[in-house]
Parts: sequence; C-alpha cells; structure tokens
Amino acid sequence: MDNIMIIVGIVLASALISIILVLHLMRKSKKNKYKKLIDKLDYQKNELDTSPVGPELAKLQNFINNEKLEVMYNNWKDRLDDIKEIKIPKITDMLIEAEYLLSKKDYKSAMYKIAKLEMEIYKVRTTSEFLLEEIKEVTNSEERNRGSITKQKAHYRELYLKFKETEAEYGEYAEAVEEEFKTIAKRFEDFETLMERKELTEVPEILKIINELLKHIEVVIEELPSIVLIGKNILPKKIDQISKIYNKMNEEGYPLDYLNIEYNINEAKKKIADILDRAKVLNLEDSLFELKVLTEYFEKLFTDFEKEKVIKVDYEDASSTLKNKLNKINKLVEDIFNELDYLTKMYNLSEEDVNNFNEVRKEVEELNNDYNTLLSHTKTQNFAYSKLTDSIDELFVRLSKTESKLDNSLNVLGNMHDDEMRARQQLTEVRDLLKEAQTQIKNYNLPVIPNKYYVELKEAKEAMGEIVKELEKKPITIETLNTRVDTARDLALKLSGKTKEMMQMAKFAEMAIVYGNRYRSKEKDLDRNLNYSESLFYKGEYKKSLELTINSLNKIEPGIYDKLLELSEKK
Repeated sequence: MDNIMIIVGIVLASALISIILVLHLMRKSKKNKYKKLIDKLDYQKNELDTSPVGPELAKLQNFINNEKLEVMYNNWKDRLDDIKEIKIPKITDMLIEAEYLLSKKDYKSAMYKIAKLEMEIYKVRTTSEFLLEEIKEVTNSEERNRGSITKQKAHYRELYLKFKETEAEYGEYAEAVEEEFKTIAKRFEDFETLMERKELTEVPEILKIINELLKHIEVVIEELPSIVLIGKNILPKKIDQISKIYNKMNEEGYPLDYLNIEYNINEAKKKIADILDRAKVLNLEDSLFELKVLTEYFEKLFTDFEKEKVIKVDYEDASSTLKNKLNKINKLVEDIFNELDYLTKMYNLSEEDVNNFNEVRKEVEELNNDYNTLLSHTKTQNFAYSKLTDSIDELFVRLSKTESKLDNSLNVLGNMHDDEMRARQQLTEVRDLLKEAQTQIKNYNLPVIPNKYYVELKEAKEAMGEIVKELEKKPITIETLNTRVDTARDLALKLSGKTKEMMQMAKFAEMAIVYGNRYRSKEKDLDRNLNYSESLFYKGEYKKSLELTINSLNKIEPGIYDKLLELSEKK
C-alpha cells in the first residue's frame, strides 16, 4: 500500500513539474515573440531617422533663386524638423515603454503599446515618403523637364513638316497656321529662359502650355485641310446643284415645300461662313463635324429629289388605275341599283342583302369624295408625292375591301340566278326522264303494269308540277325552289331506274320461259313450274316469274342463268 502511495506521489510530482515547465516555456516564447517585434520596430525607427529626405532637401539650397521656391524650402524644412525632432523621439519613448512593460511581463500592455507603435511608425513613414516626393519634384525637375521638352520639340518638328508638305491645302489659312507654329516656337524659347534662370517652379506651367498648343495645332493639321476643302469647294458646289435642281422641279410642279430647301440653304451658308471665319483664328471646335452633317444633308437631298421623281410616276400610274377602278365600280353600283327593285321582287332578297348593297354604295361615294380631295391636293402642290402616295395606297386598300363586299353580294344574286337556271334545266331533265320511261313501257307492250308504278309516276309528275309553280311565282323563293327540284329529280330518277329494271326483268323472264319450252314434254315438274311462271308473268310479277323459271331450269341445265344472260346480251 505504501509503495502505491509513493508511486502516485511521484506521478503527481512529475505532472506538476511538466505543467510548470510548459508554462515557463510558453512565457519565454511569448516574451521572445514580443522582443522580436520591438526590435523590428526599432529598426524601422532607425530607417526613418536616416531617410534621404534631409540630403534631398539640402540639394534644393542650390536652386533657391526666388521667393516662391524659398517659401517651399522653408515649409519642407519645417515638416522635416517636425519628423526628426518631435515624431521620431516620440517613437523612441514608446519603444522604451514597450521594453519596460515586457520586462515586467505585462504582456497585454506591451502588446497594446506595440500596436500603437506600428501605427505611429506607419504614419511617420508615409509623411516622410510624401515629403520626399514633393522635394524630388523640384530637385529632379531639370532632367525630367529636359526629357519632356525633347519629346515636345520632336512632335513639333513632325507636325511642322506635315504642314509644309501640304501647305497648299490650307489656302488662305496657311498664314494663321504658320503664326501658330511661331507661337509654339516662342514658348520653347521661354522654357530655355526659365531653365537658365533656375526658375524651376514656373517650368511645369510652360510645359503644360506647350503641350496644349501642340494638341491644338495637331487638330488643326488634321482637320483644317478638310474644312477648307468642304467649306470652300465641295459644299458650295453641292448647294449650287441643289438650287438648280430645286428650281427646275418647282417649275415642273413638284411639291417640295415640305423640304424647306430655301431656308436650309440660307442657314447652311451662314453656318459655313461662321466656320470659315472661326478658321481664320484656328478655332475649329466642332467645325469638321458640322460640315460633315451639312454634306450628308445635301447628299440626302439628291436622294429625296430622285425619290420624288420616281414616286411622281408611281403616283400618276396609281391615280390612273384607281380612277379606272372607281369608274368601273361606279357603273356597276349604278346598274345594280337601277335593277335592285326588280331583283328584290324576283328573288325575294333579304333586308340584310339590300343593306349590304346600300353599304357598298355609301363606301363607293366616300371613296369618290376622298379621291377628288386627293386630286385637289395634287393640283395645289401642298403635299409631297410621297405623302400623296400614302393616301392613294390607303384608298386602294379601302377600294379592295369594298370590291370584296360587293363581290360577296353579287355572288348571292349570282347563286340565286344560277339556282333558277339549274331548276329550269333540271325541270327539262325530269320531263325527259318521265317521257322516256312512259315510252319504254308503251313500246314493249307489257301484259300488266303494277299499280304501284302508276302511283310513283303520279308522284313524280306532281313534283315536276311543283317546280313549275315555284318558277312562275314572283318573287322566287330559291330555298323552296331548290327543295322542289331535288324532290322531283329524286322521284324521276327512281322511276326511271324502276322502269329499266322492270323492262329488263320482263324481257329476261319471257326469254327464260321460251327457252324452257324445249324441256316441257320431257319434264313434268318443269312443265308445271313453267305454267306457274307464265301465270306470274301475266299478273305482272316479272321478278318472281324469272326466279321460278331459272331455279327450275338450273336443275336440268346447271349454269342456265349465265347462258341466258349471254344470249340476252347478244340480242
């Protein structure tokens, strides 16, 4: 038991020692970490203390030759003194405080102080770098300015050479361009004077002026020849051509007022004069753009003139066509209304049919009025042919709709007339069918005609009579007439078919009985059946007679039906 207690004690002691050792190592690691941070910040502070701002500012003393530069120097020196005498010592004090807190193992406060140190060093470094850049703007300006002026002079020579090669294209404005180049050359001389006097603060302004002058003269070289060409040559010729075409078309009766040609030409001349006046002082702002807009406008006028010429021809053709169509429909409508009362009585036209004709007449009257108005506009020349063409196209559309409506109404009349003609034609056909049926019955001289046949013949004749009655009525009711015609035709066709069938049955039955007489003496059953068939035949039951004879003969002579049919066809 004692041994166990000893072992437990040793384990606990070992664990405690391990924990103490780990905590000691962690504290030592944290302290080392913070110490490294402080050393790094101390190094950065020393970098600030030895920054090149001081030596760069010392260079400036050689350039101070005016009050402005002296003021700048004093300002920069004060800012540098503030960094070296106030801000850096403050950082040194903060480093000492951080090391003290670290030695006291106050890690939380030390870390807070380190964070403030980092922020302060960053602020001082930024201020120092910004100050250095400002000073270098002056100390390095001579080399930089020389580089800039060299590029500008090269650009100047390039532009001047291009001007001299094309000087003729500038016309009377070449002298102004030459003077502008002299102005830029004078600015180059001003630059050299400032550089000799070491007036470095004034140099950037003269470089800026030279740069703007070069940009302007570059635009002049690029655009002025085109402005001269368009403003002095191209546009005046186009305006002259447009004026001549416009005057000639006016004399020929073209309505061109909508184009405002005269006003636009005057305004264009004013604009061209203003552009050319401004060009004398090389003020080219928007000049080339405005001249191009004017050029496009006058180019479009040529197209508009040609379009008017083409449209005039199209309009005159369309007007002639429309006039002919209106004349035709006017005549047709007049003829219809001259006969409308008769047609109404003749065919019992509905109120809707009559209203449709009235609507057509009203639409035709409106079309005539609108067309006459269009002709008056044409004569006054107040509207362009393109506008007149739109109006005549609209009249064509309306006329087409009216013609369709009239065609539909005429189709109604046409159908009624066709139905009447069809009824009269089919009345003749029904008569012929009945006549033919009666003739066939009479010519064959059948022994008996069934009563049912006479009933159907009577019905067909009565139906035919109904057609005659409907045709004699005024007005004719087409729907009733068509019903009568269909009924009579169906009855007549049925009677005609029945007549043919009865005639064929009678002929075939008679031929079968005659053919069977050759076997009468030998076959008693056949003789008896043939006697019965003859009895049926004379009673008018031709189908039964034929069937009995064929069935009786087929027992003696199989296939007799086909044989008799063949004999019948030969006859």
